[in-house]
Amino acid sequence: MQVTQTLDEGLKREFKIVVPASDLDARLNERLDGLKDRVNINGFRKGKVPLAHLKKLYGKSVMAEVLDQVVAEANKKIVDDNGLKLAMQPKVKVTAEDESDEQQAVLGVIEGKHDLSLSVAMEVLPKVELKDVAELKVERLVTDVEDKDVEETLDRVASSNRPFAAKDGAAANGDRVTIDFVGKMGGEPFEGGSAEGHQLELGSNSFIPGFEDQLVGAKAGDEKAVTVSFPEAYPAAELAGKEATFDVKVHAVETPGEVKIDDELAKGLGFEDVAKLKDAVREQIGTDYARVSRQKLKRQLLDGLDAQYAFDLPPTLVEQEFDNVWRQVIADLAREGRTLADEDTSEDEAKAEYRKIAERRVRLGLVLAEIGEKHEIKVADDEVTRALVERARQYPGQEQQVWDFYRNNPEALAELRAPIFEDKVVDAILEKATVTERKVSRDELFATEDDEDGAEADKPKAKKASSKSAKSDAAPKKAKAKKSEGAADDKAEPEAGA
Repeated sequence: MQVTQTLDEGLKREFKIVVPASDLDARLNERLDGLKDRVNINGFRKGKVPLAHLKKLYGKSVMAEVLDQVVAEANKKIVDDNGLKLAMQPKVKVTAEDESDEQQAVLGVIEGKHDLSLSVAMEVLPKVELKDVAELKVERLVTDVEDKDVEETLDRVASSNRPFAAKDGAAANGDRVTIDFVGKMGGEPFEGGSAEGHQLELGSNSFIPGFEDQLVGAKAGDEKAVTVSFPEAYPAAELAGKEATFDVKVHAVETPGEVKIDDELAKGLGFEDVAKLKDAVREQIGTDYARVSRQKLKRQLLDGLDAQYAFDLPPTLVEQEFDNVWRQVIADLAREGRTLADEDTSEDEAKAEYRKIAERRVRLGLVLAEIGEKHEIKVADDEVTRALVERARQYPGQEQQVWDFYRNNPEALAELRAPIFEDKVVDAILEKATVTERKVSRDELFATEDDEDGAEADKPKAKKASSKSAKSDAAPKKAKAKKSEGAADDKAEPEAGA
């Protein structure tokens, strides 16, 4: 096997590999010799089939296996001899001086007409010279859980669990009605616009604006035609901005009762008493605060790492990441019935900004991978399994489909492994970085980037309608599990923002 490098340009490498036809024939004969003891051919005793006859029967198929083996060996030799780390799988092409068509060239090699000549194109990972993470300075935001936070949460819990009693009279705001409805456009029902036995609290603003107002004054047994217009920004583009009529039948009207935050409420929620309920609420709020604080701390850390490094990026990796991000942007805009023009940007401007995001994510992914390798950080199989269980729980009734999807798709499973690895690397960096703490209010903790000193000013407007992961996550995303058809979609149901 003769290997000659033909290109060394940036992160691109190309090699020419030549394997003499005599070597291929020797490999073929060796495989056929091992095959003769395993095949039964009429007219020959087992193990006594002439090699020439075996070659006539199986030569082409076995030679194809030989070629696969040679290609694998050639790729390994190139990587090992040159100490390369590949960004992508090599692109291998069979060539021959007297054949311009690759298929004909392969056929000529299989038939033993000429030597095997391969062109191997590779993209390699850049060498990342790690910086001293001790130079990184980040700030952890700390927020105390105040009594008023607990009380506000308890009030919401109590409100959502308050009892309703039958009301003999007209429905008012705050009352709950049980209704059937059928949505129509042009006199024809539309998909997802119907429901039976739906309980709706008037004044909750959970349905399309104007829908609930027209049910105020309704009584049990009434039938009404409710006419409303879907918002221009309604997620279902086919309904956005259009007028629809809903035939509504009111089955019951109920008025809310008083609910007290006491031991009875706590027991109804599965707690021993109200003190235990308050403790649980306080703990959950603290967990939420810690989660948000962690997200902002991690973002600072990734921003700091991004500022530390500048190196060439594998073009194909960047292009793949950009495609992932851009597809998400377009899907989000379509779901919201908006366009790039609505976001005060053009396609060229938005693509330029999102390409920067893709480059950032690839660059940070490579840096974190290098740091993880240096610290010998691993992700155990049981950690991935726990993540998969959590993911499956997000799709009630479809757990088995989600489980099977990930188990049968290594790339999808890698999506679960990547954030676990990333968080472990972040923790390793935080152990050496300079981390200071600052107490902030709840409002400051939950302030978005739009509210923080114009931090969004240099970001593309369309990003607000796109995947948040496009601007914050370091490592490239992999394939996501698709929801089964009809899973919790209900996009045409007249709920605001459904």
